[in-house]
Amino acid sequence: MRICVINTGGTISCVGEPLAPMSSARFAEAARQVLGPALDAALPGVALHFDTGLRFDSPSGMLDSTDLRPSDWCRIARRVLDLYADHDAFVILHGTDTMDYSGTALALLLNAPDALGLPRACLSKPVILTGAQLPLFRETPDGLVLNAGSDALANVTGALEVARLRLPEVGLFFDGRLLRGSRALKVSTTRFAAFGSPHLAPLAERGIGIRMGAARPLPGPAAPELALDAPEARALALARLDRIAARIDGQRIVQIPAVPGDHRASAPLLAQMVRAALDDGATGLVLEGFGAGNMPQGAGALEQALRAARVPVLIASRAVAGQVGAFDYAAGAWIAGTGAIAAGDMTPVAALAKLMILNADPDTPDLRAMLPRSLAGECTAPDRIGDALWPGQVIAATDAPLQLENDPAQGPRLIRDGAVLWQAPRAGRLEMRGDRLALIAPDGTTLWHSAPQPGGLPVLTAQGLLLVDPARRAAPVIALAC
Repeated sequence: MRICVINTGGTISCVGEPLAPMSSARFAEAARQVLGPALDAALPGVALHFDTGLRFDSPSGMLDSTDLRPSDWCRIARRVLDLYADHDAFVILHGTDTMDYSGTALALLLNAPDALGLPRACLSKPVILTGAQLPLFRETPDGLVLNAGSDALANVTGALEVARLRLPEVGLFFDGRLLRGSRALKVSTTRFAAFGSPHLAPLAERGIGIRMGAARPLPGPAAPELALDAPEARALALARLDRIAARIDGQRIVQIPAVPGDHRASAPLLAQMVRAALDDGATGLVLEGFGAGNMPQGAGALEQALRAARVPVLIASRAVAGQVGAFDYAAGAWIAGTGAIAAGDMTPVAALAKLMILNADPDTPDLRAMLPRSLAGECTAPDRIGDALWPGQVIAATDAPLQLENDPAQGPRLIRDGAVLWQAPRAGRLEMRGDRLALIAPDGTTLWHSAPQPGGLPVLTAQGLLLVDPARRAAPVIALAC
């Protein structure tokens, strides 16, 4: 297996006082000299390549991740795509300060979605970010030596080991756990367990050996022609990356946390912050609400400010494990009328990176519909049936006021603006049985089924519930029409 190690800088490759990143060439030479025999023994059958072709605008060519700009996300993604055909996996060494931002950004830049959010060009190899709280090497009068007290060696070797699982997505490996990169969040500056994943269990864990975690990995390409291995798919991803790279540093996405309301009813602080950001040229807003997205309205000043916004506004939750949905509380019910978009269970970090990337691509189809969709596993898909739609569960279209809810007493029903468009004959669960969507009674009887669709994936859109073939071998089948 051929694994490419790409160094971007960060604490893991820093030396000196004050700590500063080594050049990629010096780091690569140190890794070969100091770690080479140990890595060869720990990873039999693996050929490591330490890439030195990525450079940033700094004296060493590397950056502290605090200084990484959004265009640098594109630079890293392009390096992966340029080297894609020559390697089976990529391990990216990165600083911890903004590694969670890069985890989402790379996932979105290395997967090109269609209008339904399904991949047209899809990552087929692992891309794993890792770093350390302490440097990997230490300078001595005799040269560089291994920094024995650091977490760096365990993180590097662990990332290389889990790369051999060949999971086709962007991951983040830290302190023995492989997390989905677009779900990770930095949670500590002092502990070796620096990252958490509040909404998704680990993809894999390292202990005595490597074992798969509780979270299901992304499926990867549905057909060979959609994989980035295919020249046409890679060309499509590169063209999209070029469009985004040309515009992303012009994006001014402002992230504003909710604060307890003050008593200036005519001009509360939060409303002033929103207006100031918009007046200063913000191209999008991410607001971190309380709890399920609630925010102090005051005397309507914040509502007026959001209604006046002519840029996309995403509402996330400042709670670490928060989720923003239908704005059910009175304290947040007014938000839906402003045109703001609920971020679901995206972290605020992921919401900002996603809004910045989609906003930078002029070819993004229906931005308002794409923002809440799961494009690379960064959130729970609000518009798709997973394994089944069980009683009490509901999915919602992102491009229309349309819901498919499974009422425990009456069974599944399709609802638009409060009107029932379709009602199942009996209670049960909806799930794919072979190539058909079926209503299954508690005793296993099939009560209803749709027309067949090979490989059908149920997606709720303004047209109704579609069965989409992810491999694009057939037009969608409408299982439940509006």
